[in-house]
Amino acid sequence: MVSRHLAARGIRDPAVLAAMRSVAREAFLPPELAEFAYEDSPLPIAQGQTISQPYIVALMIAALEVGPEDRVLEVGTGSGYAAAVLGRIAREVYTIERHGELADAATARLHELGFHNVHVRHGDGTLGWPEHAPYDAIVVAAGGPDVPEALVGQLAAGGRLVIPLGDDRSLQTLVRIVRDADGRLRREDLGDVRFVPLIGAQGWDEEAWTGHARAASAPATITHLVREVAEPITGKPTDADVGALLERIGDARVVCLGEATHGTSEFYALRAHITQALVRRCGCTIVAAEADWPDAARINRYARGLPAPPVPEWRAFARFPQWMWRNHETLGFVEWLREWNVTHPPVGFYGLDLYSLYRSVRLVLDYLDRVDPAAARTARERYGRLMPWEGDPATYGRAAVSGRYRDCEDEVVAMLRDMIAREVDYAARDREHFLDAVGNARVVANAEAYYRIMYYGGSASWNRRDQHMFETLEALLRFHGPHAKAVLWEHNSHLGDAAATEMGVRGELNVGHLCRQTFGDRAYLVGFGTDHGTVAAAHDWDGPMHVMSVRPAHPQSYESVCHETELPAFFLPLRNPARPEVREELTPPRLERAIGVVYRPDTELQSHYFHAALPHQFDEWIWLDETHAVRPIGDGEARGLPRHHPFAPYGPP
Repeated sequence: MVSRHLAARGIRDPAVLAAMRSVAREAFLPPELAEFAYEDSPLPIAQGQTISQPYIVALMIAALEVGPEDRVLEVGTGSGYAAAVLGRIAREVYTIERHGELADAATARLHELGFHNVHVRHGDGTLGWPEHAPYDAIVVAAGGPDVPEALVGQLAAGGRLVIPLGDDRSLQTLVRIVRDADGRLRREDLGDVRFVPLIGAQGWDEEAWTGHARAASAPATITHLVREVAEPITGKPTDADVGALLERIGDARVVCLGEATHGTSEFYALRAHITQALVRRCGCTIVAAEADWPDAARINRYARGLPAPPVPEWRAFARFPQWMWRNHETLGFVEWLREWNVTHPPVGFYGLDLYSLYRSVRLVLDYLDRVDPAAARTARERYGRLMPWEGDPATYGRAAVSGRYRDCEDEVVAMLRDMIAREVDYAARDREHFLDAVGNARVVANAEAYYRIMYYGGSASWNRRDQHMFETLEALLRFHGPHAKAVLWEHNSHLGDAAATEMGVRGELNVGHLCRQTFGDRAYLVGFGTDHGTVAAAHDWDGPMHVMSVRPAHPQSYESVCHETELPAFFLPLRNPARPEVREELTPPRLERAIGVVYRPDTELQSHYFHAALPHQFDEWIWLDETHAVRPIGDGEARGLPRHHPFAPYGPP
């Protein structure tokens, strides 16, 4: 935790790192959450409160610049974890908690663990603890509308105060205030954060806050609004009338169709149904999916009737998780696309992901061998230093980060630039083959960076992957011309705007956020949700697929609100709903569920839920109350497909 989530993300204070290393975070968590203690995420504790993620704790304490002789005041004891970390650094720590149950539990826990220089008080933290003032440092672990005057008054000359501030009760700016020797205050902004509200005499008004919270979470109020605004879907998803949805999408250049899991049949089927309508009626010519570029290229060639290699050299969609694309729902769309392309301007199918590092290396070399043997020799030299790690690309990243092996960044980026620089010559021979080759070269360049930076932890590797997917989308739009339109198929976590979720607080961006930044209102973001049913997923990464039962949604989630409408399925416009009040009521952050290729029902709250503001995350929400697992293509069925079909079982995996 300390090396990957703190030091690698810029926490440099050795005292802070040592303190974080010495305090056992699991001792401050409920026993059932102990396995998540050293992940960089907030976790729930009693009274609806949370223990902050380790990075935020370290960031705030580092900003305090605490010395060994300092007296520190903390507002918002919570579990007592941050106070314990402070207790390892400062001479005395005074911490205030407004919930009596939490204050009592923290007192007992800190005493039991030997933190005798940490003193806990039950009270209003916005008023401070004047009996022990002045303080060299004050830290507030809750978001307030302004700096409490009482805390400013208890800050010593030269003292530092760190507090989240903002009028938005769901998102704040972390602020450091320093009292100079002459009494003047200096302010510095440290970035966006999300904390529970600072309630008290000099914070948010408790009655107003709790009244607001009750109104925002009252199922009758929100459920009534959602039910009134929702457009019910009758019959099977593939029979849904999408005319009103298409009117809302309008002339969007990019339509992002998400999914709440990677293994739900109805998500795939309805997404395909909407895409077919976008192709027929809106002129979309690009379908881009969260799939590897070389594998998706097999679909593209098959669907467009392009020549295929005489013998498949490798098997497409063979790596984990095979069922994510090798399923009957995707197969049905691929066959429809092939039939459509026979009599219409062709629609291409492309992969946006970057996990095909070594497959892409070989395909770049194959292309250059055909069109430019001299460039192929250069490419072999440049790519050669990647090849010893082909069996485990992540090992390359570990070796490069450790300094035991020089990274290949310059070589792979130079190869991509060289190919792009020769576009006029290469593309004149065959534009489609050039697009495919440059796509693979882009995968190599970005995958090398991805595997190298994944060991730094934090948001860097996630951001590299989503930036790659967006760069690939931009390249496809350029290739197909200024009037090209694209439909994206990815998980909600990639296509909903990250800035409206706790991802943004962690410094993570995603494809949906980049689409909004670049295309504005001409990007239309659609999310999907479900309450219960079954899903195809594995218990662990690289494990076998199982059909698992999806647990009913958490009562504090958006999914629960939708379930309470008692509508089996509906479209919910969020950008411009018929009743604007629905946006207001749904804006206060709630939990939202995300199931990927791994599903862990026993720890669902910690493993699969995150906070989001749904009306700012998506332009449209599609609800399917009960859903079922995708239907993987079995080996027997695959053997019955044509030899060059993208899902045929030919060629080595």
